[in-house]
Amino acid sequence: MAIKNNVMIVRQKLLTKLIELWKEDQLVAKIDRLPLELSPRNAQPKGRCCIHKERAVWKYKSLPLLGYDMTDETDELTPLSDYARRALERDRNLKENIMCVIDEACSSCVRINYDISNLCRGCVARACALNCPKNAIDFNKETGQARIDHSLCVSCGICHNSCPYHAIVYIPVPCEEACPVQAISKDEHGVEHIDESKCIYCGKCLNSCPFGAIFEISQVFDVLQSIRRGEKLVAIVAPSILSQYKVPVEQFYGAVKAIGFTDVIEVAQGAMDTISHESEELAEKLAEGQPFMTTSCCPSYIEMAEKHAPDLKKYISSTGSPMYYAARIARRKHPDTKVVFIGPCIAKRKEARRDECVDYVMTFEEIHSVLSGLGIEFSEAQTYEMAFTSIRTAHGFGQNGGVMAAVQAHVDGKLQFAGLQVANLTKKNVNLLKAYGKTGKAPAQFIEVMACEGGCISGPCTHIAYDQGKIQFNRELAKR
Repeated sequence: MAIKNNVMIVRQKLLTKLIELWKEDQLVAKIDRLPLELSPRNAQPKGRCCIHKERAVWKYKSLPLLGYDMTDETDELTPLSDYARRALERDRNLKENIMCVIDEACSSCVRINYDISNLCRGCVARACALNCPKNAIDFNKETGQARIDHSLCVSCGICHNSCPYHAIVYIPVPCEEACPVQAISKDEHGVEHIDESKCIYCGKCLNSCPFGAIFEISQVFDVLQSIRRGEKLVAIVAPSILSQYKVPVEQFYGAVKAIGFTDVIEVAQGAMDTISHESEELAEKLAEGQPFMTTSCCPSYIEMAEKHAPDLKKYISSTGSPMYYAARIARRKHPDTKVVFIGPCIAKRKEARRDECVDYVMTFEEIHSVLSGLGIEFSEAQTYEMAFTSIRTAHGFGQNGGVMAAVQAHVDGKLQFAGLQVANLTKKNVNLLKAYGKTGKAPAQFIEVMACEGGCISGPCTHIAYDQGKIQFNRELAKR
């Protein structure tokens, strides 16, 4: 999360309300009235045309939080209580897609990307019209100003580049603008859709949508119901948790334990295995003459290589991520439990699908709502000390440069290599990485790649803003 905005506050508020109902064993009985309570008759709608539209949006935003999406609605008259009942009765959420778009909420962005402002002087050059490949530009007979026929415009941008007055403005669609791999686009009705064959689950679209129309499919109620049924669950918590709360991390672990988890294990413990294996693999690859090797910790980067840069795959480390090793530590310690990864990342849901040792994934945003909804206070939770103390560099995996620093510390000067950090999978960085794969040439022998700008501490599903999280993370890391 780069910045905090009302969309994120609303998302957390809705999930917290649902969890409060679950705690009271009233989720099925009272969920149908929730949209009315959140947007009462005399309330002023925020960004919607009317209160009825806002209530409809509340309803449909509840679906992904219950583990469903818009495709699960076959009858518009099906009440939320029916979805809630099925969510509580199912054994596990098995939906294939990781993310979804709420059609009702995705209705306000422009369908075209270019328009002509009143800066147009109606000049004699007519460069905009003469260069338009679709003849979509004509001129007002009275004012002489240019205008675009949007039924013909294909948003190529040629007119924008041709205008000497810069009178033609580019109007972005935030989610499309944010996506580094063009995995989201409008259908014929103007509603955005995510192409799972292209999506790398970086989550950039999730927080860029100003109307909160994009959601991930949650597993919160699958986890809570497992706990209610008396099943044993172990929480493995990502190192970036150090960025989330202004309390000792042991206090947070105690609060997680109070939810009903059997045990809490730091993913930083798994990161120690990643450090040793990655260091050894780097030495082997360079000795064999491979020109460079990239990290393998970021699942969004792995998805990018798999779907968009196949030439790059042979240069990616085969070492498992910290989650991979932490999950196996949890299984060895508690053979008869389910493992729940807790972190800031959407793409971990995809990685977990490929890992038989990880049963569920919860985000920091979700765990924050769970703690709020269940009324668990840090001040009242007993601290929970880790049985195993992870080294400082393992906790450092939570921010960009952390993997690089850990490997450098591990080899301790015995292996000389040039390093490069690629933090933030923008369109430009994706193209750079593609070029490294195609040419087999890179400006460094070891490349750390993270999809998020500051590493995991700026992940799409953190619950505080990145700038605050970075300060908190470095403060806590210094104590390790």
